[in-house]
Amino acid sequence: MPIGLPEFVENPENRCPVILLLDTSGSMSGQPIQELNRGLAAFKEDVLKDAQASLSVEVAIVTFAPVRLMQDFVTIDNFTAPKLEAEGVTPMGEAIEYALDLLETRKQTYKDNGILYYRPWVFLITDGAPTDYWQSAAQRVREAEEQRRMLFFTVGVQGADMNKLREIAPPERPPVMLNGLDFRSLFVWLSTSMKRVSSGKVGAAVALPPVGWGQITS
Repeated sequence: MPIGLPEFVENPENRCPVILLLDTSGSMSGQPIQELNRGLAAFKEDVLKDAQASLSVEVAIVTFAPVRLMQDFVTIDNFTAPKLEAEGVTPMGEAIEYALDLLETRKQTYKDNGILYYRPWVFLITDGAPTDYWQSAAQRVREAEEQRRMLFFTVGVQGADMNKLREIAPPERPPVMLNGLDFRSLFVWLSTSMKRVSSGKVGAAVALPPVGWGQITS
């Protein structure tokens, strides 16, 4: 039997991967990016309160404007929230494709090391609309959802093109408009959800907490 990567030898727990796909374009400058940074810090702080989730939840951060891997997958105890800065346009299609490729690579790493994993989450947060070709990315999202290979969540911040986001989001999970700049409540909800997922069996259905931080748009 091959020797696994040290991270999996030291911590063989089932993994609960989540990619935060964050819009850091110029329109997010000022208070929005500040509140987003505070929300990321709150996410780490809240997940760390749960011993099982601390070992299971893995987070990666992909920002766009331009598309960058700000944080590759790490368990939450090794995660340091980056200080995001706002600049540039909104290449959302490229960012989604990048995140989906990153996720497939990570899933293969789990398989190669004999690690079980929960259905991954991809969490897109934007205050704008794509400035690039996004249709093939949307198609990939829908196919992956239909095949139960991930859960894709779409969050619009004030100014977001919710019509475009509805075209990108899977039909069964329409985009949510964030209440003001309440990123903290969003990330505490995400943390609570991750705790519930990581405490259950791989493949089991989990009841998520109510979305009190935003309005579901139809």
